[in-house]
Amino acid sequence: MKALDTNILARYYTQDDPRQAKIALRILKQEEALFVPRTVLIEFYFVLRYGKQYHFEPARINAVLTHLLGLVNVTIEQADAVETALRYYQKGIDFADALHLASSQHCSMLLTFDDRKFARRARRLGLKPPVTVPSA
Repeated sequence: MKALDTNILARYYTQDDPRQAKIALRILKQEEALFVPRTVLIEFYFVLRYGKQYHFEPARINAVLTHLLGLVNVTIEQADAVETALRYYQKGIDFADALHLASSQHCSMLLTFDDRKFARRARRLGLKPPVTVPSA
């Protein structure tokens, strides 16, 4: 099994560099088993959403990540948590925050200092575990 880095996924889904896109297409279309770590997914999300040349809208990012999850030769680290994170993302939670929350299902709460908006939205949506901003 071979692991994929963010730039392989970026070339495959954006086709912004024809030479590398052709190689990425060949890699992902092979029968060989491939692995994508969750950390790569978070970086990939930030590249697509905030990278200076991309600025993908949330619906397009959702479609890309859903497609990636559906590739039969690709194993996503903690795919169940990623699928849960995508559901949260569709409800308006930032994907990175959604993945943090989905990966923390075994915890009683997720603590954050700086993201009150995330905490409010997660609480309003009834997402678990609760996102809490600790106080003094």
